[in-house]
Amino acid sequence: MLNGKKIVIVLPAYNAALTLERTYSEIPFDIVDDVVLVDDNSRDDTVLVGQALGIKHIIKHEVNKGYGGNQKSCYKKALEIGADIVIMLHPDYQYTPKLIHAMSSIIAMDVYHVVLASRILGKGALKGGMPMYKYIANRFLTLFENILIGQKLSEYHTGYRAFSAEVLRSIDFTYNSDDFVFDNEMISQIFMNGYDIAEVTCPTKYFEEASSINFSRSMKYGRGVLRVSLIHRFHKWGWIKSKLYQKPQ
Repeated sequence: MLNGKKIVIVLPAYNAALTLERTYSEIPFDIVDDVVLVDDNSRDDTVLVGQALGIKHIIKHEVNKGYGGNQKSCYKKALEIGADIVIMLHPDYQYTPKLIHAMSSIIAMDVYHVVLASRILGKGALKGGMPMYKYIANRFLTLFENILIGQKLSEYHTGYRAFSAEVLRSIDFTYNSDDFVFDNEMISQIFMNGYDIAEVTCPTKYFEEASSINFSRSMKYGRGVLRVSLIHRFHKWGWIKSKLYQKPQ
């Protein structure tokens, strides 16, 4: 715990057997209370590795539900076991668990309810090997989103995020896409609910075992990001009423 708040790390996993142990070993268990591993019907031994590491809360999807579908299971389970702070950490070791202290403290001390680990602040993306086309797309999409959503984030596309339980209960993330655009829908919902988002500088690593979507999936994701940004603006102007911003049942 930190400042009396229970911290739960959620690991949305798909074929993470080769990197899970490295990621898990760097989690700071001096403050982290629980870990939830959700395996999205991997074709490798991700679940067996998780069991060998002693992870108590392991969920295995019998069919692949997608990146967004995996996160839905992660957050539901974290709230179910009483989390006050939930941190999503990819188990592919692309992001360092060593930032968990910093991200947790911002929420635990009631400074912000949401923290994103940004690869763009401090030039971490290119230093870590992000492909140039992805970097350019990241910058373009982030600019477009900031203009339409009315914010000033350095990036919307990081997979390393921390949330207070209050935030997760205030949005209907179960309505969101099961694909990668889930992340952007969540940020849009959070801003629409009046919460501010903090960012911390984060190094990143691109290597063979790290998960990454291909060019065609990236294009689909990009179109989804543009759609979410437009929906956010039109909803705010009152031109449409999107179910994306409905209250949880």
